[in-house]
Amino acid sequence: MKNFKLSVIPGDGIGKEIVPATLQVLDTLANINGGVKFEYETHPWSCEYYLEHGEMMPKDGMKQLHQTDAIYLGAVGNPNLVADHISLWGLLIKIRRECEQVVNIRPAKYIKGVSSPLANPKDFDFIVVRENSEGEYSEVGGRIHSGSDEIAVQNAVFTRKATERTIRYAYELAKTRNGKVTSATKSNGIVHSMPFWDEVFNEVGKEYPSIATQSNHIDALTAFLVTRAHEFDVIVASNLFGDILTDLGAAIMGSIGIAPAANVNLSGKYPSMFEPVHGSAPDIVGKGIANPIGQLWTAKMMLDHLGLKELGDLLLKAIEDTIGEGVKTRDLGGTSNMQEVIDHVNKKLLSY
Repeated sequence: MKNFKLSVIPGDGIGKEIVPATLQVLDTLANINGGVKFEYETHPWSCEYYLEHGEMMPKDGMKQLHQTDAIYLGAVGNPNLVADHISLWGLLIKIRRECEQVVNIRPAKYIKGVSSPLANPKDFDFIVVRENSEGEYSEVGGRIHSGSDEIAVQNAVFTRKATERTIRYAYELAKTRNGKVTSATKSNGIVHSMPFWDEVFNEVGKEYPSIATQSNHIDALTAFLVTRAHEFDVIVASNLFGDILTDLGAAIMGSIGIAPAANVNLSGKYPSMFEPVHGSAPDIVGKGIANPIGQLWTAKMMLDHLGLKELGDLLLKAIEDTIGEGVKTRDLGGTSNMQEVIDHVNKKLLSY
């Protein structure tokens, strides 16, 4: 019997509804396998927790997380209660940084039954590998002076170590997919960091002669994802560029509510974290209509990471079959509520 201890953080808003519901699906998968057991350690860390305790997580919170195999996160943030910079830096970004989750992964694919805004999506299926620890989101910089003389300086930091490990991860991932890596760059306008990024991309690429490569400037690449998304396989990008491309990926899928993400610790020293892309959606809390697909797909990525790829693939099949059979929430054009979607996914899993 393989036992996996999971840190479960429902977080804010609809996360508190969706996360417990999707644990039912994980339990179904464990029962199907027979040799797997999931142990859940649930943490109430959220904006409400902050209002009560003055912090997003307790002082020993990171220590608690480090003792588990993976972190399963719902949604973080409720600006009606706590400013976003407090909630995000106190929980989500804190976990990413202190668990050294240096690579962010977000897939995007056409799912039958979800209306894509693309006129002809052509079954696109790509994944964005995003550098997750530095780049344009470094904390280096500051502000001085005031009034008309005020100056804001934000420094983008690109180290060879972080750049190379992200790009290498993308090449390794391409070996398991369709053998193509596209680099997002802007070396014609950003004269130091992007030529450096290009150089590392080309250097690492020499070690993977079987992988097809190309570099696209970020502005052109965003257009290509609208006009010919089906041509892409693995896209590797800096922190900012990856952030932009992944939201676009969710949009062309048809809903941010179905998009998953993984924050990966490459060394295995600390747990990786898995979260849906959607926010806490406080406007629909308590109505039972939240879309659980993004969280379920996130669970599939977590299963893959834990070495349970067969279960992960089974879950994705159940998700796609559920949507294909018309069982979907209102944001996808359906009439089902959250629990009905969960129940149908469970039903499909038990029928295979």
